[in-house]
Amino acid sequence: MTSGLRRFRAPAPVVRAGERCEMCAEPIGAEHSHVANVEQRSIMCACRSCYLLFTAKGASHGRHRAVPQRFRRDPQFARADRVWESAGIPVSMAFLFVNSIQNATVAFYPSPAGATESLLPPESWSELLADNPAFADIEPDVEALLLTRGPGGFEAFLVPIDVCYELVGHVRLHWKGFDGGTEAWAVINGFFDRLRSRSEVVTSG
Repeated sequence: MTSGLRRFRAPAPVVRAGERCEMCAEPIGAEHSHVANVEQRSIMCACRSCYLLFTAKGASHGRHRAVPQRFRRDPQFARADRVWESAGIPVSMAFLFVNSIQNATVAFYPSPAGATESLLPPESWSELLADNPAFADIEPDVEALLLTRGPGGFEAFLVPIDVCYELVGHVRLHWKGFDGGTEAWAVINGFFDRLRSRSEVVTSG
C-alpha cells in the first residue's frame, strides 16, 4: 500500500459547519471543495477562493490540484473482467487512478483494514480506456474509475478521488464478518444509489 493511502484507513470524519479551510483558515461550511496534495496523497478541505487557485493546470507546480466534481456512469462497462483477473481483485468493488508521482496507474479495493492495493499490469489501463473512450479524459491524481461487479457485469463511475476514500471509510466502519453483514451492505448500496442519482449516464462499450 502506498504511504499516502494509509491516511485513509480510518473513516473520513463527518464534515460539520464551522470547520476551517486547511490552506488559509477561513471558516467553511459542511458543503465545501477539496484540494489534493499530490505528493503526500492527502485531501485538504478548502474554501472556494483557495480551491480556485489550483484549478489551473500547472498551479503550484502540480503539487496541489483542485478535486473536480464530475460524475459519470456507465451501467454496462466494457471488458473490465480482464482488469479484475490480471489484478487479482478478490471483491466486487475497486477503484483505479493515475498516480503522477509514480507515473503509474494503481488499483485499490476497500477492505475492513482500509484501502488494499492490487497490482495492475501497465497495459491493462490503456486497453481499458481504449475500450471505454467516454472515460479516457480522467484526470490524474484527482479522479478515479470506480468499478462495481454484479451478476450482469460491471458498472463504472468516474468520480472525484475523495468519493473513493468515502467508500473505503464506509467499508472499514461497517463491515462485519466474512460477508459484511446487513448493515454494511445497506450503507454500501445507499452510497452507490446516491452516485447513480448524480451521475451523467454515458455509454463506452
